[in-house]
Amino acid sequence: LTVISSLATLLCVGATLGMAFSSRGMMAGLALLPLVICLGSALFMIRGYTTTSDAILIHRMFWSTRLPLVGLRSVEYEPEAMRWSIRIFGNGGFFSFTGLFRNKQLGVYRAFVTHPRRTVVLRYADRRVVLSPATPEEFVRDLTKSGKVG
Repeated sequence: LTVISSLATLLCVGATLGMAFSSRGMMAGLALLPLVICLGSALFMIRGYTTTSDAILIHRMFWSTRLPLVGLRSVEYEPEAMRWSIRIFGNGGFFSFTGLFRNKQLGVYRAFVTHPRRTVVLRYADRRVVLSPATPEEFVRDLTKSGKVG
């Protein structure tokens, strides 16, 4: 993810500079588009996770997304959870893997992932959510011990 994000950022900055210096009029305004895409993606990057007594907080740049623990049936460390996934809507690797994805194993699921090999799958009655905490085994153990799962 770091390599992809770094290369994509360099590409966006380079494209912006190249178009800005070689364009005039309306095309010069479009030169900012790659930079806007880069900054927009950075806003939605996953910066970490926190568990509370009733939710999992997914930290973004300026806000947190809340996943309630109510209705959580299981939590498992599954390092291959995103394997062969198709992105339906979202970001496929520019600072994070976020959005709606689909694969044969999970069906349609929502991802908030920074490392596709450290994935934890949260199973609710009606949906699946995939996260990638720094220490997946510890994350699963902490949630399971809390008694909020099941």
